[in-house]
Amino acid sequence: MARLNSNREKKKYFKIVEDYLNNEFEDRLKKLFRKQGQILVKLIHLQTGITTYQLIKTLKSGFKAFVLNTTANLFDISLETEYKPYEVNEDYLIETILVRAFESGRLLNQTPANPVNYDNLMEYWEVKAKAVNKN
Repeated sequence: MARLNSNREKKKYFKIVEDYLNNEFEDRLKKLFRKQGQILVKLIHLQTGITTYQLIKTLKSGFKAFVLNTTANLFDISLETEYKPYEVNEDYLIETILVRAFESGRLLNQTPANPVNYDNLMEYWEVKAKAVNKN
């Protein structure tokens, strides 16, 4: 989009891409379970470095982001959720699954916006688990 000259060209291009994405993924996204939707929101944050809410607000509008976040909240999903593998155990487990999928070739490894050093992360959670087990 940065190569497009006018706002009109950008809007036209955005509409084409939006229609393509809707046609390609809308049916599959509607069939996600609640937990899958929550994980998807976290993975979007991992890859882009910004929350799904911020993405929608930037690309569509603040009102659209508010409406979609309110709707998502009905399904116990927050579009403002961030991926925090050093703070949230579930995010650490997601990172573990991703690393294994990359290593086995099941997923193509793409550099995320905020890369995580898995060895440091694993060590952090091992220390945390030992501390909990001592108490």
